[in-house]
Parts: sequence; C-alpha cells; structure tokens
Amino acid sequence: MRTRGEGVRITAVRPEDRARWQPLFEQYCAFYDVDADASHVDRVWAWIQDPGTAAYCIVARDQDDRPIGLAHYRPWNWTTRGATGCFLDDLYVDPAHRGEGVADALIREVRRIAAEEGWAAVRWLTGDDNFRAQAVYERHAQRIGLQVYQVASVATS
Repeated sequence: MRTRGEGVRITAVRPEDRARWQPLFEQYCAFYDVDADASHVDRVWAWIQDPGTAAYCIVARDQDDRPIGLAHYRPWNWTTRGATGCFLDDLYVDPAHRGEGVADALIREVRRIAAEEGWAAVRWLTGDDNFRAQAVYERHAQRIGLQVYQVASVATS
C-alpha cells in the first residue's frame, strides 16, 4: 500500500525561492484573515533565511521545482520535560495540489528533522473550525487536550 504523499519532493527553502514562497505564504495568511503587508512578509523571510534565528522552512516541490507547499517550524523549550520540542508554526498547500498528499509529506519531513535533531515531540495548532486540516493532522498525531489562550503584550515603562 502506498503512503499518502509518497514521492513528493521536500527540500529546505532556498534564497532563490522567495518569489515562489511569497504567494504561498500570503495565501496562508489570507486563509487566517491576516493581511500580510510587505514588512510582515520581509520579516518572516528574514527569519527563515537567518542561520542565527531558530526559524526554518521546508517546501514541497512540483515536477518543475516550484514550491507548492510550505512548512515553517522551530524548536521550543519544553520546560516540564527538560527537553526540546518542535513547533510546526505553519503548514500550507497550494489549493491546486490539495489531495495529493503534500501536507502529509511535509509533516513526515518535519517529524524526520525533529527526530534527527533529537527533539522530543512535534506540536502544532489549528482552528477549531479547520476540519480539512484536522483530518490531515489526525492521520499523524493525537489531540492532547490543551486550550490555547492569547492576549496582546503590554509595554512596560
């Protein structure tokens, strides 16, 4: 039996991928109703290109080497375990390539990288109403019952 996404080619994003990565990232932001202006996009691209910043990107590529899906991930300190975990910040697949196993291949590659780095687990979030993503994620992981809270930071003087 063939694994979903088998044969999908995954690589680290390359500096020359900027023009092809950007529309995928902007579509991902639009899905979450985030307006990704130029400074936002530039900041994220700088993070994933800076070896001194623990922010990484892999892309799935089509037969013409064009990025058709992306995954941004980073290590996080898992203080209650005294270990390092991996947080999958973003996962997005071009709508024209959904159903081809691209997301599955990206998740498997993040898991492989995490294991290679010695990171204890991979975690990610999705919206309560993002049922398509949940169906993909549940092929790879189990829900762990955490609730997510967020509040704007407050400047102190």
